[in-house]
Amino acid sequence: MTATPATSRRTGTVTPVGRIGVEIELLAPPGGSRRALADALAQATGGSTTVVFHHDTEPSLVAGRPVFHHLSHGYEVRDHSGAPVARLVDDVTIRRDLDPTAPTGDGYRIISDDARLLRVVGRHADPTAPVAEVLGPAAALFGTVVERRDGGRFRLDDPAGATVAMAVPQSIERERVCEIVTPVLIDDHRAALARLLEPARDAGFTVPHEAAVHIHLDADRFRDAAAFGRLVRRFADHRSELWQLVGTNTHCRRLGPLPETLVELVHEPGFDRLPWTQVEAALAEVPLTKYCDLNLVNLRDRTIGKDTVEIRILPGAIDEDRIVDHIEAIIDLVDDGDRC
Repeated sequence: MTATPATSRRTGTVTPVGRIGVEIELLAPPGGSRRALADALAQATGGSTTVVFHHDTEPSLVAGRPVFHHLSHGYEVRDHSGAPVARLVDDVTIRRDLDPTAPTGDGYRIISDDARLLRVVGRHADPTAPVAEVLGPAAALFGTVVERRDGGRFRLDDPAGATVAMAVPQSIERERVCEIVTPVLIDDHRAALARLLEPARDAGFTVPHEAAVHIHLDADRFRDAAAFGRLVRRFADHRSELWQLVGTNTHCRRLGPLPETLVELVHEPGFDRLPWTQVEAALAEVPLTKYCDLNLVNLRDRTIGKDTVEIRILPGAIDEDRIVDHIEAIIDLVDDGDRC
């Protein structure tokens, strides 16, 4: 593979990129919060801020349960016309820059070992409710009551005594973590990012130690065996070169190589000539995970509202020019079949 580091600054729109979504991990200054940035963006666009629940996962220390699912507070910003501006959410991988001695605040997360149950709880819960009340509607649904536990925790069990979910208070420091999730950006990507990042810089936001930038591309552009094979081979066979190209943050907690079974699949003779239905059937047997350099889970599962391929190796940044330069460098390689 031949490539040069993406150090030159381009001007104008990112015409080769097309439709993308971007996720940018930032940190508010001490005493600041992602809610404050959400309100600033709403004010700048004549819009509004809505409190929402954000679904994510976190590692589990319980044997036989590799992850817990949780809901945490996020903020959805819309402009004066109701068009989406951004969602600002927590990211549990951001830890090092937070004060571990800080007290708990009004914030909390709802935890469950079953994503389906958590979606039910979230569907009936009010994200503006205090921690002591948020599980009440789900308890009524299950015909039980919420139990208060030590440490200000609240537990919801089903009638058989199996735990459905717990609401757990959080440190006030968690509100400093701010992952900006953009809506689909169609053109003029640099200006669109500047409208989100300039207020963050003005408010003293910084790039946390473990930060990354993720980009989402339409999955349909890769639902072709040849295009899919080139993409996977590029990220599998040239991992170190890609990391060097964009300066991947080695402290990022949720990166990793693609599954070996997938790599073997795309290297099989004749793979690029297969019909997509056959490739899709093979992908159903591959143990894909979100937490690697290239997230293909949504492409395989055709996730509603997020049918994308996610590239996760871009380093953290708060400068739109740097982010767009890195996006252009990666997209050039994704689209150029002769580079690798």
